[in-house]
Amino acid sequence: MGRELPCTIRFDGKAAKGKALLETNEIVFRGDLRLKVPLASLQSVSARAGELHLRWPEGSAVFELGEHAEKWAQKILHPKTTDEKLGIRPGLSISVIGEFEPSFIASLQRSAKAFSGSKPVNNSDLIFFAANRAADLSRTAKPTASLSPAGALWIVYPKGRQEITERQVLNAGRSAGFVDVKVVSFSPTHTALKFVRPKTKR
Repeated sequence: MGRELPCTIRFDGKAAKGKALLETNEIVFRGDLRLKVPLASLQSVSARAGELHLRWPEGSAVFELGEHAEKWAQKILHPKTTDEKLGIRPGLSISVIGEFEPSFIASLQRSAKAFSGSKPVNNSDLIFFAANRAADLSRTAKPTASLSPAGALWIVYPKGRQEITERQVLNAGRSAGFVDVKVVSFSPTHTALKFVRPKTKR
């Protein structure tokens, strides 16, 4: 889930109007012309006078973003870590349901005030729920009873698998009475969807 803005772009001697989208791994432009630039390929990133200037081995482009140019430049130059995107920080109560990589579990244990890898901690700030198949989603609602009022449920599931789809994950979270607010690339093979209680029910 990236940041999207209407803008004008100058690329390859042409100017075009459309929408720019800043994703986790790439910046995309769709409009009178189409452009997709992997962030890892960028050789130069700068913001000047409301313009975002990008250069990569195959070319260069200028995005007219106004007051957002500097913000986008900073996000490209200083991307958040996965832990930051997931809201993981020291002092939280964190629970994990299902199988996760040992390195992820170890990092949670180091930073959490309270941690459980089996039965959810009461008033958990974060619950990570692993779903490998659609059938696993039938167990989504039960652990949410242990979430703090403003806590978040992250459903982590494989990318591009027929056994489970984003729509099925969304439906499971919503059926549990939650609203989806964020999607994060959890790893090269998995996606994480964040669910929270509606503000009226906190």
